Amino acid sequence: MRKIIIIGSSNTDMVIKAPKLPLPGETVMGGKFLMNPGGKGANQAVTSARLGCPTVFICKVGNDVFGKMALQQFEKEGIQTDYVFTDAEQPSGVALINVDMQGENCITVAPGANAFLSPANIDKASAIFEKEDLILMQLETPLETVEYVVNKFHQTEATIILNPAPATPLKEDILKYLTVITPNETEAEILTGISVVNEDGLRKAANILREKGVKHVVITRGSKGAYILSDEFEGMVDSVKVEAVDTTAAGDCFNGALAVGLFEKMSLKEAVQFACKAAAASVKKMGAQSSIPYRKELVVS
Repeated sequence: MRKIIIIGSSNTDMVIKAPKLPLPGETVMGGKFLMNPGGKGANQAVTSARLGCPTVFICKVGNDVFGKMALQQFEKEGIQTDYVFTDAEQPSGVALINVDMQGENCITVAPGANAFLSPANIDKASAIFEKEDLILMQLETPLETVEYVVNKFHQTEATIILNPAPATPLKEDILKYLTVITPNETEAEILTGISVVNEDGLRKAANILREKGVKHVVITRGSKGAYILSDEFEGMVDSVKVEAVDTTAAGDCFNGALAVGLFEKMSLKEAVQFACKAAAASVKKMGAQSSIPYRKELVVS
């Protein structure tokens, strides 16, 4: 059966919402504390499952309370967890998140077991991969493992989406095998050296990625929507205007929803429009996975 396979990170998010983000050396009082499941890979897997697609998640957690809680949450969401690996020596990943009153955030991550998801783990999970699957990855796990997956499965008919976050330089022999890449504006500049402050910059950056072999480029722009460059469409897709409460995991929600749209055979533009709606719904709530919408919460027109 066709499915979405998400390979990536699982973290527990420690969130403080306060009047402002602290400056270096500054203590900000008056915050509200929340603890939520998170991690880019886990957030994307939950998005895929909540939007109705068969979802497999490949990740590594620690043999601790956070890892056990994560596994229980994945199972509750209906995600297949046969390849959620447990590391007996490393703790589960943790993220410390500050959120201000406008919904902007800053995040520090201790990756823990995420940093030990290895090519050997992918080999143990290789039986799950089929040629028409959709594979979605990010960069909160070792780059070596991401590269291994791309090299191992690009010759199949699988769709491979890379959300290059957090940003890091990528080898051209990896870029040329990607079906879709989804950098935000900062990541696009790091990958290409081109400032993307306007549509001309967006086009130039996207063209560089296309010249390196990526079939479809989607540059996300937060509340401004997303820019697409592909053979089938070029131009901006507007976001849905909402009042943001917390932007944590909005990008992850976008990527998970984009994967769902493409899995359901939407055109790239339709899939990006669908992803924008999902991301807009997510910023209306606090937290990472706690903010991810179900299909019934989206108005899809």
